[in-house]
Order: sequence, then C-alpha cells, then structure tokens
Amino acid sequence: MNNSIQVPQEAPLNKQDSEVKTYGCRHSNPIICGAHSLPSVCAFVNNDAICRKPPRSWKQIYSKLLKKKNKQINKSLGC
Repeated sequence: MNNSIQVPQEAPLNKQDSEVKTYGCRHSNPIICGAHSLPSVCAFVNNDAICRKPPRSWKQIYSKLLKKKNKQINKSLGC
C-alpha cells in the first residue's frame, strides 16, 4: 500500500476533490474499506490516485472543507 496517497480526512481540499471522489484515500482505516484495491475505484491501485468511493461521511466533510477554503479565499481578497 502506498501511504503517500493516504490523506487525512480534515486535510485541505485538493483541486481534484469533489463531493463524489477524492485525490488519494481519505478513509480513516483504508485496510477495512470494502473497495480497497478494487481497480478503477481505489486510489491505491489507480494510476491517477483517485478514490471513487470515499467514506460515507465525505460529502459532509467536503462541504465543511469547501466553506473553510472559501473563507480563506475571501479573507485573502479582503472581502
């Protein structure tokens, strides 16, 4: 398993993250993930390192991280 693509759930968003996929694996325990090592699904075996089955909680986490990112952008723009 390539640990360099395991990303903490609360890490800042990557430009490839969306509500339905993540760059790298954001599961807290990837070994027990039902999609672990599935071709075209698991970040650990995909050449693009995209997880196409993130944790069930990912949509909520994504929304929270997106709000945080937007606040930082607005702050840097002086809004």
